[in-house]
Amino acid sequence: MQLTPFHLAIPVTDLNAAEDFYANVLGCGIGRRSSEWIDFNLFGHQLVCHEVATSTANKVDPSNAVDGHDVPIPHFGVVLEMDTWKTLRDRLITNEIQFIIEPHIRFADQVGEQATMFFHDPSGNAVEFKAFADIETELFKA
Repeated sequence: MQLTPFHLAIPVTDLNAAEDFYANVLGCGIGRRSSEWIDFNLFGHQLVCHEVATSTANKVDPSNAVDGHDVPIPHFGVVLEMDTWKTLRDRLITNEIQFIIEPHIRFADQVGEQATMFFHDPSGNAVEFKAFADIETELFKA
């Protein structure tokens, strides 16, 4: 089965800061836009940032313990090829992004071993990017 792109709309409190972060830091292409929202190509998926007066994303995220880390809930992101994940990791480090959970390998030597990293966008939305050495066999393996 070939996957189709997902669509996700998120609140942002500063559309210019969101544009700088998603376009310049993450490297997302820009699609349609208005004075209140921008479509981004988030690694082949449609992410729409809608400017709001105040964002519920600025609250302290609840978390869930996973593999010794407090994973923020909710969060969103994309599963990338390992080389793309490493390039993004290096880009985030170069841009001095503060990580919620530093880039690392989760579930090392176990089923589902994956590279992962968590950080906030400028409006406080929690974002995760992950990668598997073999997406086809590891992504949904129990």
